[in-house]
Amino acid sequence: MTINVFKGFGHILLEVTFALLPLVIFFLIFQFFFLKLERKKLINIGKGLVLSFLGLAFFLQGVHVGFFPVGEMIGEKLGSLSYNWVLIPIGFILGFVATFAEPAVRILNHEVEKVSGGSISQNVMLYTLSIGVAFSIAISMLRILVGIPLWYFIIPGYLIAMVLMYFSSKRFTAIAFDSGGVATGPMTVTFILAIAVGVASAIEGRDPLLDGFGMIALVALSPIISVLILGLLFEGKGRERSNEHRKQGA
Repeated sequence: MTINVFKGFGHILLEVTFALLPLVIFFLIFQFFFLKLERKKLINIGKGLVLSFLGLAFFLQGVHVGFFPVGEMIGEKLGSLSYNWVLIPIGFILGFVATFAEPAVRILNHEVEKVSGGSISQNVMLYTLSIGVAFSIAISMLRILVGIPLWYFIIPGYLIAMVLMYFSSKRFTAIAFDSGGVATGPMTVTFILAIAVGVASAIEGRDPLLDGFGMIALVALSPIISVLILGLLFEGKGRERSNEHRKQGA
C-alpha cells in the first residue's frame, strides 16, 4: 500500500497563501508609508516570508498525511489494551515532550527571559510549562478512561487560577495567561489530540466527541496554574532575600 504524501497539497498551498497574504499586504502598506526599510532588510524579510510559507505548507501537509492518522491509530491501539491504564503515564510523557518541541513556547520563554533581565530563565519557564502540560494530558487520559465530565476539572481549575491570581503579581499573571495560549500549539493539537480521539473511539461507552475532545481546554489551563505557582515561589524567594538584606543592614 502506497501513500501519496502530496495528495491535497495544492489545497494546502492555497490556504497558506490566503493566510499570509493579508500580513504581506499590511507590511507593504507600512513599508511604503511609514517604515521605509532599506533594501537589505527587505530582502531578508522576503526570504523569511518564503521560508514561513514553505514551512507552514509542508507542516500542514505533514499533519494531514502523518500526524492525524498516526495519532488516531496509536490511540485506538492503546485504548483497546486490557491494561489501558498505561495511557496515564504515556500521556504525561507525551505532554512533557510535546511542550519541549513547541516553537511558540520557545519564543515565549526567550521573550520572558529578555524582558525580565534574566531573572526568569528560559529553562525554568520551559520545565514549568512542560510539567503543567504533562499533568493536563495525564488527567485528560484519566478522564477518558473513567468517563469523568470535563467541567469537573475546568471549573475547579479556573477557581484555583483565580485564587492564585489574587496572591500573584501582575507580571506573572500576564505571563501565565499567555503561557496557556502558546502551550496549545501545533504539536499538542495535531498529535496528542488525535491520540485522545483514537482512545475515546476504542473504549466502549466513550464518545469521541464528548470524551475525546476537551483535552485542549485542560492544556490551556494547566500552564496558567503552573506559572502562577512559579510566580509565588519567585516572590517568596524575593521576600526572603529582602528580609536577609534588612537583617544584615541592621
